[in-house]
Amino acid sequence: MPRIAPDRVAAVRRFNRFYTRRIGVLQEGLLESAFSLAEVRVLFELAHHTGVTASDLAVELSLDTGYLSRILARFIRAGLVARRRAATDARVHELALTAKGRAAFGPLDRRSQREVAAMLAPLADAGQERLIGAMTTIASLLGEAPATRSACILRTHRPGDMGWIVERHGALYAQEYGWDERFEGLVAQIVAQFIGAFDQQFERCWIAERDGQRVGSALVVRKSATVAKLRLLLVDPTARGTGLGRQLVDECIAFASQAGYRILTLWTQSNLTAARYIYEAAGFRLVREEPHTSFGHDLVGETWSLALRGSAPAHRPKAQERRWAVR
Repeated sequence: MPRIAPDRVAAVRRFNRFYTRRIGVLQEGLLESAFSLAEVRVLFELAHHTGVTASDLAVELSLDTGYLSRILARFIRAGLVARRRAATDARVHELALTAKGRAAFGPLDRRSQREVAAMLAPLADAGQERLIGAMTTIASLLGEAPATRSACILRTHRPGDMGWIVERHGALYAQEYGWDERFEGLVAQIVAQFIGAFDQQFERCWIAERDGQRVGSALVVRKSATVAKLRLLLVDPTARGTGLGRQLVDECIAFASQAGYRILTLWTQSNLTAARYIYEAAGFRLVREEPHTSFGHDLVGETWSLALRGSAPAHRPKAQERRWAVR
């Protein structure tokens, strides 16, 4: 086993002590009940799953089989749990909560929900999302695979999102393509222009989230009364292969059409093959190529264009159109 720095071990142990104290698992009875933490977890599994065996519980909860057998024997004597032969195999005994067992578990479940809600209540939405995201990260890094892959949601931007767009572009493109900090600087300029002259009628930013974590972005910015630009499309590696990139591009196209633009353009690089595939599938066509040296590499810049259907020209005063001039 590799040597782990003592301060890191101490930090994990400190968090464990804090969280076990915070959620009350050190109390003799969990949730002001006569049940221990392990006993409540057994009740929870039986309340939410059917066809469960003792072996299933031992594996799911990582419990010693002897300890689990004693818990189940107590529950059976108390009339909380019943054993029955499986319909598909008479040698297998399945466990299920009785009506009495469900009546005992119900108040515990509701009390747990109230306590968690009370813990989250003092936090603003952003704080709640950070907490949930951190918990998801811990579970993921320590090897827990979610039972199902959560769907991504798309929302408009809010404070903090633009900083994430800049940081994530800089980090990912350095890691995957070796681009230097000048690319991060370019992204920061684009973001500053967007925020500095933002008008939600003609421009839009989408942030994709999954389990409270940002996993993608895309912008539509105004170039002229009839032309918009798709910028800063990003799909985090954790969300790739889900169709999120195409979903973000489709949102950009739909918004640009509704806003009255006739053309949606974008600038990308020839080596960004995944993004180019998404653009081509969405109907964009390559209209110009230009070799250049940027971000520490020799690249081929590409301009792609899409003629928007069913759009009407956007009417704006000339002064306002100058305000929206974007590089």
